[in-house]
Amino acid sequence: MTITPALVTAGQPSAESLAGLSAQGFEAVVYLAPPTVSDAVRDEAAIVGRQGLVFVNIPIKFDNPSAKDFETFAAVLGALSGRKILVHCQVNLRASSMVFLYRAITAKEDPAAAYQAVAQVWAPHGAWKQLIQTQLQQHGVHFQPF
Repeated sequence: MTITPALVTAGQPSAESLAGLSAQGFEAVVYLAPPTVSDAVRDEAAIVGRQGLVFVNIPIKFDNPSAKDFETFAAVLGALSGRKILVHCQVNLRASSMVFLYRAITAKEDPAAAYQAVAQVWAPHGAWKQLIQTQLQQHGVHFQPF
């Protein structure tokens, strides 16, 4: 899902799709699932790195996302500012949620507008609902998506 011309979220791309990212203007890939998940692309870091792109893996456990995961993600996106970035996980649940939090908290975008990208993908529940609510509250963002 294209968030901006420089920020895209997605589920797990195929090896072939990953191999074509440079040709599409991407400069960095942030992968938010553990590399041991069943549908992970073997050698993703190498496929991305051979194109001269930055590759960062933040292995967020789907059933236990944490405030530290968000802090790490926000720091990585901040460090990659100005580059075209693909943020992905397995099915775009982690990616859409973390990008929403980044947009609402760090980038100070309108949270209602930013949340539309999450709502198109899923309705966060359980640990993800809790993470989103807690992070918004702790950062003084007054928005209730649930």
